[in-house]
Amino acid sequence: MTRMLHIAVAGLILAALSGVSGCVSQEKYNALKLDRDALAEQLGKAQNDASTARAEADSYKQQLAALMGQGGNLNALVTNLQQQNANLQAELDALNRKYADAIARAGTGSALPQPLTNELTAFAQANPDLVDFDPTRGIVKFKSDVTFALGEATLQPKAREVIQRFATILNSPAAANYELLVAGHTDNTRVSNPRTIQAGHKDNWYLSAHRAITVAQELMSHNVNPQRIGVVGYADQRPIASNASESGKAQNRRVEVLILPTTIRGGSNFAGGSGKPARPLLNKDTTGGTATVNTNPALNK
Repeated sequence: MTRMLHIAVAGLILAALSGVSGCVSQEKYNALKLDRDALAEQLGKAQNDASTARAEADSYKQQLAALMGQGGNLNALVTNLQQQNANLQAELDALNRKYADAIARAGTGSALPQPLTNELTAFAQANPDLVDFDPTRGIVKFKSDVTFALGEATLQPKAREVIQRFATILNSPAAANYELLVAGHTDNTRVSNPRTIQAGHKDNWYLSAHRAITVAQELMSHNVNPQRIGVVGYADQRPIASNASESGKAQNRRVEVLILPTTIRGGSNFAGGSGKPARPLLNKDTTGGTATVNTNPALNK
C-alpha cells in the first residue's frame, strides 16, 4: 500500500512537471524534479527495509522452531531423569525397610533368624578358645592370638579347621539371604618387628587388613560365594577394651565377621558356592602391602 502511494505521488509529480513545464520557471521545475528524486530514493530505502525485516522475521521463526525442538528434548530428558530418580528412591526405600527389619530383630534379642542364631551359638560354644558370637549384633569374632601367629597374617592350622566349619554354616539355607563383612582389628602396639614389616605388614592398618583378607579368602576356598564378602581393616581405631592392660589388648586383636542382610539385587540365594577355586576378594591390594592378593576380578566392597 505504501509503495503504491509512493508511485502515485511520483506519477503526479511527473504529470505536474509535464503539464506545467511550459509555463513554470526553470527554477520551479528543478525543485519539483528534486522532490521526485527524493521520493524515489525514500521509496527504494523503504523497499530495502521491508526486505531486511522479512529476512529477520524468517530468521526469528527458524530460531523459535529450533528452541521449541530443544524444549521438547529437554522435557524428555527431565522426564527420564525423574523416572530414574523414582527408581532409585524405590530401591533406597526397599533397603531402608530391610535394615529397619534387621534393627527390629536386634531389638528382640536376635539380629538373625533363630535357626541361624542357633547354629552360630552352637558353633561358638564348640570352639570357645577361638570364637565368640554376639547374637544381638550378628557378629562372629575370631580371636587373633589363636587365629594367627604374632605379627602374621597366616592362619594357624586349627583356625583353618574352625573356619571351614563356619563356612559350612554360611553355605546353609539358613544363611542364604546374608552377606558378610570381614573386619580386621589390632591393639595399639606399634608394628616394629622387622620380620612383620618385611612380610608387608608395615603398620597396624596393613596387619588388620591383611588378616581380614586371609579370613575372607579361606571362606571362599570353602565355596562361600565371593559376591557375599567385603573386607575392611580398622587397625587400632575400634577397640572393645582398654589397651592399658595385656588382657584388654588381647581382646582388641580380633577378626570380626558381620552377618548382614544382602544388599545385592537378585542375590537372595547365596547358599553354597560355585564349586570353583577361591576367587579374590579385591582386584588390587588396597593396603599397599605385599600380602598375597589375587588380581582376578571380583566384587570389591
